[in-house]
Amino acid sequence: MTTAHPAAASTAADPAPGLLRVATYNIHKGVQGMGPVRRLEIHNLGHAVEQLDADIICLQEVRRINGREAVRLARQRWPDVPQADYLAPEGYQAVYRTNAFTRHGEHGNALLSRWPVVGVQHEDMSDHWLEQRGLLHVELDVLGRHMHVIVVHLGLVPGSRARQVEQLKHFIRREVPPAAPLIVAGDFNDWGPQIKHTLARNRLLEFEGAQRVTTYPSRLPMVQLDHIYARHLQPTGLQVPRGRIWWRMSDHLPLIAEFRL
Repeated sequence: MTTAHPAAASTAADPAPGLLRVATYNIHKGVQGMGPVRRLEIHNLGHAVEQLDADIICLQEVRRINGREAVRLARQRWPDVPQADYLAPEGYQAVYRTNAFTRHGEHGNALLSRWPVVGVQHEDMSDHWLEQRGLLHVELDVLGRHMHVIVVHLGLVPGSRARQVEQLKHFIRREVPPAAPLIVAGDFNDWGPQIKHTLARNRLLEFEGAQRVTTYPSRLPMVQLDHIYARHLQPTGLQVPRGRIWWRMSDHLPLIAEFRL
């Protein structure tokens, strides 16, 4: 694991004692729309991420650079820093690793944390050449205890997802101590319960409430593609922000989970 430089003391609002708030959000590379109505949403996303008020924010489809879009959307004030750094609220550390290299740039997963980052890893999860995927593993110091967070964005093909889940399980066994608190969050691209059942057999659980949670598509959400699983943490709630402002910014809605420490 690559050792990260410890963060200075956070200037963000102190989290509720004994409560950990985690969010996951596929931000669709910070751009929405097609052709002449294509618009840059990264500025709105910056405000939205801050409003999530989460201690840990897991992001997918985050751009580091894209030369073509920077030129096309220059009048909409394309940020002069990578999106993960731009979205990090004051007092948070931003961690980013690339999953996909394209002709004009690259994008991947990111994690924004109120807590100090003590280690970072990235592993390629690409199952075929049409989809470049990866996992981001970040180790945090939470109240003097090391907590592990894995951000994933799984493939569109069912067979690929099954193999990627097996790779995820092997990674956890290899890199995460069995007694350490662990969160696995991201866009699982899974329309059914199979991955949930597989992870449950490995003690990774998600809050199960009476109300059905849906995150995709954002305008009229019908399925839950985004999940937050945890081991050695007690889930206490799961929520999805809704409203026009949210479905305008991405094709996914954010998901927020709370845990007792």
